[in-house]
Amino acid sequence: MPEEEQAWFPKEEVLSYEEMLRVLRVGAGLGIRKVRVTGGEPLTRPGVAEFCAAVAAVPGIEDIGVSTNGTLLSKSEGGSTIAEKLVKAGVRSVNISLDSLDRAAYQRTTGRDLLPKVLEGIDAALAAGFPSIKLNCVLMKHQSEAELLPLMAYAAEKGVLLRFIELMPVSTQEVLSEDNFLPVATAKRLIEAEVGSLTPRPDFQTNGPATYYEVPGTGQRVGFIGAMTNLHFCENCNKLRLTSDGKLRPCLGSYLEFDLREALRRGCTDAELAGLIQGVVARKPKEHDFRNNYQPNRRMIAIGG
Repeated sequence: MPEEEQAWFPKEEVLSYEEMLRVLRVGAGLGIRKVRVTGGEPLTRPGVAEFCAAVAAVPGIEDIGVSTNGTLLSKSEGGSTIAEKLVKAGVRSVNISLDSLDRAAYQRTTGRDLLPKVLEGIDAALAAGFPSIKLNCVLMKHQSEAELLPLMAYAAEKGVLLRFIELMPVSTQEVLSEDNFLPVATAKRLIEAEVGSLTPRPDFQTNGPATYYEVPGTGQRVGFIGAMTNLHFCENCNKLRLTSDGKLRPCLGSYLEFDLREALRRGCTDAELAGLIQGVVARKPKEHDFRNNYQPNRRMIAIGG
C-alpha cells in the first residue's frame, strides 16, 4: 500500500459479489477452472469468506485460492479465524506476502509495522489446514540478499513453499531501477553459495509461473519467478484479471482492459457476456510490456496480484 491517502472507488463503481459471480459462472462455461481472490487486500472486504464459498459452488470451478498480506488471517469472527472460515468455504490455497523477517525492514518495504500480525496469520493458516500455503518474497537489492537464507529456514520450519519474485514496475515505473532490482539468477547463486547446487524440479508445478528447485540434503523446494529476466515467462500464461470496478484484463503487464461492468449493468445476456470474455482472451498479448518502458495506468492495488 502506498503511504499517501488512496482515492477509493465509490461503492457504486465497484462490482457487487453477485456481478462477479455472474462473470465467473459464464467464464466457467467457457472453460475457466481456477479462481484466485486477490487485491489490494481481499480480506478487508466484508463477506469475503461467504463470497469464496459461492465461488467454490459455481459449476465447473475446481480450485479457489486467495492472495493476501496475511495480516487478517488470524482475526477472529464468530468464534473462528478468517483462515478457518476460508478453508471451510472451500479455499484450497493461500499465498502470503513475506518480503522480510526483519521488523524494521518489513516496515520500510510495506509502510506498515505489521510483521507480527503476518507471522501470526501464517500460523493461523497452518492451524486452519489449507492444503497449500505459499510465501511470496519480492526481491529487492540491498535488502533481500540478507533475507534469502533466513526466509528459507523459516519456510522449512513451517513446512510451506517459498517463492522469490523479481520486482516488476506494476504500480509505477519508478519502482524499478538498477539500484533496487535483484534478478532471480543472482538470488539463486547467493543461495547456492551457502547450501550447494539446487536441483531443478521441472516435474513440480503449482498454479503459478514459478520454476522450482530442491535444496540438497533437505528436500525443501524453493521457487523463482523471473518475469523480467525470463524471456519465455509469458509462453504458458492463461490468466485473466477481473478488477473490482469490472475491467477484464488479459495481461498484468499491459494497458489492455475491457469494461464488463457497463455490459452487466445494461442487461447483457449470458451469451453476450461470453462473447465479450472470448474477445478479451483473443486479445491476450504474447508478452508483457514490463521491459518496454511500461507506464502503468493503475496501481497494483487496483489491479490484483
